[in-house]
Amino acid sequence: MALTRSFRETIKEQMADADFRREFLREAVGNMVAGDLETAKSVLREYINGTLGFVALGEALSKSSKSLMRMLSPEGNPQARNLFEMVAYLQKIEGAIFEVHATAA
Repeated sequence: MALTRSFRETIKEQMADADFRREFLREAVGNMVAGDLETAKSVLREYINGTLGFVALGEALSKSSKSLMRMLSPEGNPQARNLFEMVAYLQKIEGAIFEVHATAA
């Protein structure tokens, strides 16, 4: 049986592409706005693991990396303030600004 690459390895390699990174982060924000916090946390976790890492993020936000990891774990229950602070920093380092536009349902 042939060995396959892990999802994490594949994502990390694809994160080298700036457009892919921005789209991945946009997906996380879109899920947050849509109310799908579980998916948003999962996507954010993969984005952080594939880019700067939790240690660097923790240092930048003056928070424990372990606390950030727990926050984005499946059992985590992050406060909105913490999520938005995290997303604001990630947008800044990504050089992107996400906007929310209302449309008729």
